[in-house]
Amino acid sequence: MYINEMLGIKYPIIQGGMANIATGKFAAAVSNAGGLGLIASGGMNAEALEKEIAEARSLTDRPFGVNLMLLNPDVANIADLLYREKISIITTGAGSPGTYIDRWKEAGSKVIPVVASCALAKRMEKMGADAVIAEGGESGGHVGDMTTMALLPQVVDTVSIPVIAAGGIADGRQFAAAMALGASGIQIGTCLLVSEECPVHQNYKEALIKAKDNSTVVTGRSLDAPVRILKNQMARDYIRMEREAASREELEQITLGGLRRAVFDGDMSTGSVMAGQVCGQLKEVRPVAVILEELYEDGRRIMRKMAAQADEF
Repeated sequence: MYINEMLGIKYPIIQGGMANIATGKFAAAVSNAGGLGLIASGGMNAEALEKEIAEARSLTDRPFGVNLMLLNPDVANIADLLYREKISIITTGAGSPGTYIDRWKEAGSKVIPVVASCALAKRMEKMGADAVIAEGGESGGHVGDMTTMALLPQVVDTVSIPVIAAGGIADGRQFAAAMALGASGIQIGTCLLVSEECPVHQNYKEALIKAKDNSTVVTGRSLDAPVRILKNQMARDYIRMEREAASREELEQITLGGLRRAVFDGDMSTGSVMAGQVCGQLKEVRPVAVILEELYEDGRRIMRKMAAQADEF
């Protein structure tokens, strides 16, 4: 089953749960354009999230969801809010949602955890997850070690529920590749940062458009908390301090408030400019509806072309 059939959306495309970026307004814009918009609860408490949910509902009558980072200090209250609000789709990351899955499903929610390994995918299936998102290390923000091309087919072979591909997807070629590897849909984030509707600072969008294939770097490996960001002064200082065996407290002080500085203030020097490796493919700011339609239609065209050429191999 393709994920759009399961979720009642036009395209088999989910918007990533990007903290401080994926607001109720942005999620509604993605849903109105035919994808599945997600409100990111990262950086929010339950009260703030409730307001974002209300805004999304005022702006769209199409399905949308909420992404819950399970390390959120207010996780118990947020989990209860998602139950009370009967959020139709809940994606999770940074922990196990096992404590909450049964209750969410009682409310009619579909639960889709992000996984970075086959073992975790199998565990989520046993807990009752409706699908999983296999996210490779090409993605922006918090990342795992395996690449999407290696991780995705192995997860597909491990579980019987639908698998959504994430990480390293920004155009129709990558969409087609994910589907060829057995995905039931895709999740995208970096390519949506340069949409007209995305609420990040203009400096953030311009930095992504100027980025090249090697413009990202992973920080935080020494803390077992790897994060992919654009190379800037903060990233260089962080990596230097990692090499010098700086303490966790010293390293965390550098990144404190960094994402908010990048998103809201447009600080491209000391801000944490999260982005995936596909940033080098981004060329212009466009409406989210154009991004989704082009990605989907180009992917279908490529798959049809390859099917027609199969006998020539």
